[in-house]
Amino acid sequence: MSKYAILSDIHGNLYALSAVIDDLKNQDIEKIILLGDLIDYGMQSNEVVKYIKNNFLSKIICNIWGNHERAILTGDFNFFSSQRGVESAKFTDSQLDDDVREYLNNELINTGKYEFNLDNNNVLAIHGSLNDYFWKAILPDNVNGDYSDYDIVFSGHSHYPHVFQKFYEVDNPDMRNKKSVLFINPGSVGQPRNHNPNAQYAILDTDVMSVDLKSVKYPKEKAMALFDGSVDDFYQKRLENGI
Repeated sequence: MSKYAILSDIHGNLYALSAVIDDLKNQDIEKIILLGDLIDYGMQSNEVVKYIKNNFLSKIICNIWGNHERAILTGDFNFFSSQRGVESAKFTDSQLDDDVREYLNNELINTGKYEFNLDNNNVLAIHGSLNDYFWKAILPDNVNGDYSDYDIVFSGHSHYPHVFQKFYEVDNPDMRNKKSVLFINPGSVGQPRNHNPNAQYAILDTDVMSVDLKSVKYPKEKAMALFDGSVDDFYQKRLENGI
């Protein structure tokens, strides 16, 4: 049994990622789960990917595409909700180094979905939801799919952290005909939107099945100072208040 760090939506913010990794040094973490959107919006997409490759690649047990990897690496920009999102993705596409692009294409799971066993738990890691692996999030009031086959579901995309259980009806009198599924969204490392501007991630302890939603200060002013007008300044300003 072990502790696992769950990270999602880093979005090209190396300052935030570095603060999270520093925080993990005191957490006795065995492995790391990445839920997509390493890149875009922020000004350090290349740096984030290279940092991951150079510093904790051996600890990663899950690394999936998010919607931004999918859009940029396939050239399909049709699903963004705003034109500024399209322009940001196209800018990031123009900036990616060849070795970064190769890593994202060859080392990440490009379906945005990965099923695996974690300490005898049947796990689903997905960027969005079963109704749309990339673009539609799991939310506490609408999980967007049937997850009764799993024990734990990790998801990202919304940039809102959550931990909750859902109980499915099953034919199992020993468990009072209930199947528990634990849903975990760690929030966003690099672009939180829950009105908390600090870098956010989660820790799962499978020994006692507890989840700790973590929040870590990072020098957001330095991250904001990197923006040079190449993308809409909305993506710079939102870092200040976590919106």
